[in-house]
Amino acid sequence: MADDHDFHSGESGASETYPAQCSSLRKNGHVLLKGRPCKIVEMSTSKTGKHGHAKVHMVGIDLFTQKKYEDICPSTHNMNVPIVNRKDFQLLDIVDGYLSLLEDDSSVRDDIKNPSNELGKEIADRFANEEQLLVTVLSAMGHECAISVKNCPK
Repeated sequence: MADDHDFHSGESGASETYPAQCSSLRKNGHVLLKGRPCKIVEMSTSKTGKHGHAKVHMVGIDLFTQKKYEDICPSTHNMNVPIVNRKDFQLLDIVDGYLSLLEDDSSVRDDIKNPSNELGKEIADRFANEEQLLVTVLSAMGHECAISVKNCPK
């Protein structure tokens, strides 16, 4: 009997999140609130109630939209924590609103949009002044965006 399974098109199975007990989360850490990756900006824990669980109230700012989200979770329950990566790229060019970034392996990425906020204006202005720049890109759950810029080390 032959197996008709095609494993070539499957995903690797690498998760974009991992579980963590609510009481182990900390301010300035990351958590999934309403399905969005957020940075925790406020946390408070209530006293144990008559049903035995202390509750944790969390306020988070979406990493990509800057929208505020809130949630309350029993301290003993698990919450999902997004796997967040930061990486610096050398800026080569800005073409049609997209950053042209140099990878470590000398390949070029052209898929990161220049932000439409103060940071994007700063990147464009400094690039126009012919500064050598490093752009920090944050990635989580299949989304990526530029979050900061600094001068290349000499």
